[in-house]
Amino acid sequence: MNIEIKNCNNIDSGKIQINENKLNIKYAMNGVGKSTIAKAIELHIKGDDAINELMSFKYIETNTEDVKPSVKGLDGITSVKIFNDDYINQYAFKIDEILTNSFEIFVKTPNYDAHIKEIDEIITEIKNTFKELKEIDQVISDMGRLSESFGTSKSGYSEASPLAKGIGKGNKIVNIPKGLESYSDYLKSSVNAKWLKWQIDGYKSFEDISDNCPYCTMPKGDKKEVISQVSKEYNPKYIEHLNTILDVLNSLNKYFSEDAKKQLKKSTNNIQGFSPEEIDYLLRLKDQINKLNEKMLKIRELNFYSLKDISEVSKYFTSLKIDLPYLPELNSENTNIIVRKINESLDKVLNKIGILQGAINQQNQLIENTIKNNKVEINNFLRYAGYKYKVDVEYSDQKYKMILQHFDCSKAVTDANQHLSYGERNALSLILFMYECLAKNPDIVILDDPISSFDKNKKYAVINMLFRTKKSLKGKTVLMMTHDLEPVIDIIYNLRGYFDPIPSVDYINYKSEVINEIPITKSDISTFGHICNENICNSSEDIVKLVYLRRYYEITDNKELEYELLSNLLHKQTEPFKKQVGEDILMTEEEIQEATEKIKKKFTTFDYKSLLAKLTNISYMGSVTDSV
Repeated sequence: MNIEIKNCNNIDSGKIQINENKLNIKYAMNGVGKSTIAKAIELHIKGDDAINELMSFKYIETNTEDVKPSVKGLDGITSVKIFNDDYINQYAFKIDEILTNSFEIFVKTPNYDAHIKEIDEIITEIKNTFKELKEIDQVISDMGRLSESFGTSKSGYSEASPLAKGIGKGNKIVNIPKGLESYSDYLKSSVNAKWLKWQIDGYKSFEDISDNCPYCTMPKGDKKEVISQVSKEYNPKYIEHLNTILDVLNSLNKYFSEDAKKQLKKSTNNIQGFSPEEIDYLLRLKDQINKLNEKMLKIRELNFYSLKDISEVSKYFTSLKIDLPYLPELNSENTNIIVRKINESLDKVLNKIGILQGAINQQNQLIENTIKNNKVEINNFLRYAGYKYKVDVEYSDQKYKMILQHFDCSKAVTDANQHLSYGERNALSLILFMYECLAKNPDIVILDDPISSFDKNKKYAVINMLFRTKKSLKGKTVLMMTHDLEPVIDIIYNLRGYFDPIPSVDYINYKSEVINEIPITKSDISTFGHICNENICNSSEDIVKLVYLRRYYEITDNKELEYELLSNLLHKQTEPFKKQVGEDILMTEEEIQEATEKIKKKFTTFDYKSLLAKLTNISYMGSVTDSV
């Protein structure tokens, strides 16, 4: 892909080449525009003129020629994933998992989807039953609301519950207290709670202002007692509870047996409130509602997740069948219709229960293997890179998620941004990013200066994990922008034979707001030892030869007599000495001669005294400095 970038931030124009299905490294110094190149490609693929956010500053205020940022050469590229600080901040190290949607990345493979589809097809009869009987969802909801109205207590009926407060002391909507009959229309209306609040608040707030009624402005007279009686008899909140419970009971009415309907009507219309016997009856009704509702909820939510930990699926499905005669208060014609169809759908699945059990077992095994393999690979990387962390995958609330643990603690790290260093976050998020790319398979992967913050060992571990392991970005189209020369040298020179396909590496040159790239090949790379030897052999200045010879001894870890002699010379010592423990001792003539002979093997014209004369000649040293 020959990509042309124009008018993006500090880049007026530039061309780069990306070879498909291999690693493309672009080396450049900071400030050249590496991040701009990465962002321009990402925004171009995003479309909708998103690339306009890269408009160069010089065109923001004055743009008479209607110059616009643009990228060409990405025909056929529709998706991109980019690793940069934005990725780390948006997706990595969330409070409850180390990567957003870790389930999608580490568990949800194509095989996983295929097994889920197979399981759903086996239980499709049950799903269809709930779709056809649309009222089931409302029944489940209403039964749940009715059960909750009993409140929470050991007895199952709380005096502080909505049921107790709304009806438990008597139904004052059906049985309007004596003297308040004139308010009957308001009290029995659908907005009675609102009316009561208006009536009570208004009267209490304004009764002392005048002897007249605050509503009709007529003298209160004997109406005062009647008006104030409303606030004594009624509480708007309790009336809301009453209305809610009556609405739920009315919605569920056709699912109650005839005897239940009669008993409920009697209890809910009672002016005296619930008797102990009535409470016992209501608790029996609640128990039957809970049993039916619990089964219907379990049946409605049947899927792989609800079945994954069931060892004997056949027994479980049999236990879900509803035996309505044991729920006499709910044994109505309408309930029977629902129960019969649900039980029939369960029977159809039971006829294929062996196939279902096998599909569930296969899916569990697949997930176990997938999680195990991913954990092993990531944890191996963390160990090799020297990080004292490990990852694990846990399951809760029908969801798999990846968590991070430190070796010294069994609990998950819930705030990785606080506990991990920048380098640790960067390394781990980079590996997680790789797995996301493998899951989503974008057309192009961009790494924006991903490893410059690591030490040498960690750089090697990251590069190895990203591009050389079996599960890696090897063979993907990858653009890696970097200002770090070390991995460039490793990949081109030291580890060239370890990469397949061989990466392409270019140096990005930036001049006068125009970028172009120059290929970097193995022949462009030299070891420092080779550079030292070249300068020793080819330099025309003796002083330069001395400097590089001393550096050669240092990088080859040679601190023998020849190194000592050179160090004395460069420090302008008239009489060279050697370092001993605790003191410096003058070198003997024999030692000086031995060192000189070794030096002459690389610097054939070496002579200590003549070179010392040059080093102490200020005029000469000035001319050498100018020429170098």
